[in-house]
Amino acid sequence: MALSDFIPTDQQERIAQAITEAEKCTSGEIVVHVTPRCRRAPMDGAKRIFKKFGLQNTERRNAVLIYIAYEDHKLAVIGDKGIYDNAPADIWNEDVALLTDRIASGRQVDGLCEVIARIGQRLSHYFPSVRDDVNEISNEVQYSEDDDD
Repeated sequence: MALSDFIPTDQQERIAQAITEAEKCTSGEIVVHVTPRCRRAPMDGAKRIFKKFGLQNTERRNAVLIYIAYEDHKLAVIGDKGIYDNAPADIWNEDVALLTDRIASGRQVDGLCEVIARIGQRLSHYFPSVRDDVNEISNEVQYSEDDDD
């Protein structure tokens, strides 16, 4: 299946724009990665993608990954070391619950945009925007055919 099976092509830009807006108030980086299948626990899949795409290499170690395996109905939200050094371990629990609810009701794009905005606001408390901040990671939705890709 293609990414457009879960997020219509015309809606992918809406998510990228939500990331752009959320990152205006923080030096953090927000990434959405979608795959149809995940043959492992969602947190393990998320950690693998986090490492594979070098999200641990941001300057302030403040990247966040929203990982969704839509055919397997799995998702996880994880952050890098800099976030967990400053924020509570359960920082993403409400976001996972909200996104799970929105996906279950067929409103995945709305849910992603809501969660992205919430993450941006939360990150702004720990990692406010800085003057010379550089967007270190593309805001486009990332996609892989398989969690082993």
